[in-house]
Amino acid sequence: MKIVEHISGAKGKPLFSFELLPPVKGQSIQDVYNAIDPLMEFNPPFIDVTYHREDYIYKQHATGLLEKVSYRKRPGTVAICAAIMNRYKVDAVPHLICGGFTREETENALIDLQFLGIDNVLVLRGDARKTDPSFIPTSDGHTYASDLLEQVVGMNKGIYLHEDHDKAYKTNFCVGVAGYPEKHFEAPNMKTDFKFLKRKVDLGAEFIVTQMFFDNSKFKAFVDRCRENGITVPVIPGLKPITSSKQIISLPKIFHIDIPEELSEAILACKSEKEVKEVGVEWMINQCKELVKIGVPVLHFYTMSNPGPTKKIAEAIF
Repeated sequence: MKIVEHISGAKGKPLFSFELLPPVKGQSIQDVYNAIDPLMEFNPPFIDVTYHREDYIYKQHATGLLEKVSYRKRPGTVAICAAIMNRYKVDAVPHLICGGFTREETENALIDLQFLGIDNVLVLRGDARKTDPSFIPTSDGHTYASDLLEQVVGMNKGIYLHEDHDKAYKTNFCVGVAGYPEKHFEAPNMKTDFKFLKRKVDLGAEFIVTQMFFDNSKFKAFVDRCRENGITVPVIPGLKPITSSKQIISLPKIFHIDIPEELSEAILACKSEKEVKEVGVEWMINQCKELVKIGVPVLHFYTMSNPGPTKKIAEAIF
């Protein structure tokens, strides 16, 4: 079922969903189940599964020469989606990214997803490799999420790279895109950021999932501005409880977000990491209660495959 159908079927009641990291290469599918099982009591209609771009490692040969080797630390997104749907009977939403894929590889991945009965995808540009100063597109791949979105929407119309589109099977993916309540870090200003977001919706995006935030006023302002710009699709808030004191430094650095002064001071006053987790969970519970009051369609959690804190929050909300 499509995300927008889940939302319309809820008739205004907020849904619970979460994002899952594929396990590191070498770990088993049981690690995936261990991250999902504690949260199934809250009846998520869908679970996101992230995709991670290839990176590089250097292998030293006996001669002393270094060989640059491409590898993926967290492979298996498509297989994990299939396993989730088979085991839990809920919709899996794979992330599609630009980096690391040619247009041909993207088309083949979409065909596989369609064969598996997957109805939804979240289209993202993806991050730069750790060794790259900025995002570098793959040769014959996509540079922007909007380009990738166009390919997905094209297949929904029966347009393939090498096929006569009048005869090709039309896929039927419900496509989501990312939104940034505090502005994408590469956008020069909010006006430009909304211009790009509006283009994605005009191209066919049917829902928006936001970057994490800790100030609900920023989310509300973002939604209001979406509506002012003619963006009427559902906006799903992305949420992550702080679970470590280090995150008040790492999260702003990695995700280009602000930590409210009240929250950071409360965390800095904690005497243990256990207290930090308690503060993070309590802050997120209050955030969620406010978001429910303003009528968000879904509370979507970035669990980082650590279900414990999200479970405590969901127990207080659902």
